[in-house]
Amino acid sequence: MDDDLSTIGTTLARTEERMRGGRHAAERLWPTGFGGLDPVIGGGLRAGSLVLVAGAQGLGKTTFAVQVCRNVARSGRPVLYFSYEHDAEDLVLKLMAMEAGEHSDSLQVRLATMREAFDASEAASMDERLAGVPGALPALATVRGYAEWLFVHRSTGSRTDLGVIRERIEEVHAATGTMPLVVVDYLQKVLVPGAPMDEHERSTTIVEGLKDLAIDISAPVLAVVAADKQALRSGTRMRTHHLRGSSALAYEADVILVLSSKFDVVARHHLTYDLGNAERFRDWAVLSVEKNRFGRDGVDLEYRKRFEQGRFEAEGHEVKEQLIDDRVFVE
Repeated sequence: MDDDLSTIGTTLARTEERMRGGRHAAERLWPTGFGGLDPVIGGGLRAGSLVLVAGAQGLGKTTFAVQVCRNVARSGRPVLYFSYEHDAEDLVLKLMAMEAGEHSDSLQVRLATMREAFDASEAASMDERLAGVPGALPALATVRGYAEWLFVHRSTGSRTDLGVIRERIEEVHAATGTMPLVVVDYLQKVLVPGAPMDEHERSTTIVEGLKDLAIDISAPVLAVVAADKQALRSGTRMRTHHLRGSSALAYEADVILVLSSKFDVVARHHLTYDLGNAERFRDWAVLSVEKNRFGRDGVDLEYRKRFEQGRFEAEGHEVKEQLIDDRVFVE
């Protein structure tokens, strides 16, 4: 993208050229594959948009991000995943367990079982190691079907800055002929060379850079973000202002999604009068659309957690129960 001035007339002409060439709006959308979410955010992740996924540790932010990557790659579109916390083999294991769980929905399908087969000491091929693992071989065949569309960059907080991210995007573009969906896991670990010690200034630099990058490449950037300590207190429901770092995170993002445990954010009267709800609610995550420039916000969707299989169940729906609001909630 250059910095030259242009008129609306020029933009209209380019838009008409795109339309005459048969390139329609669907090419500017990357569906997440999560039922309930895509219709709310305008059909999927939009070209040029910055989407943040937030939540406390252990609530499935990486699981959600990897599942979106898998869904996009499976549709035949490139994805570039910048992983600051996991190596590529860990992601392979997650994908394998995810596919096996979806294929069989069996309680025997476990991420831990897959890992044991990968880590076994005997010399054997991958197919031989996985032969006795429930659902593993069909899952492996499925992963191999889209594996060349999913690019993984082992990123580090000491080397991988916005310049490196841009360079790797261009490499994928050159290899595939298409700009990829870009996923950064996670935002606060992106290197800022010569960065000041203040986290607010660092996060401002990073989020503004990722937003500019999304616009420049005309593809979505999905970034995982951490919560600040206030959001981890008992009785607090995470909101946009709990994102760790600068207020620029909330300002620059086009869509902000917040993951919570349903048990932690449901109004207490749902637990008091039906004790059985407590165990049921622990099995579900609430994905709140806190900000949305492309449709409704303030929408709370729920998805069943299947973390033993490295996934969420993809079909979600709006939460029926009343949820707490940390501004009025009293323990």
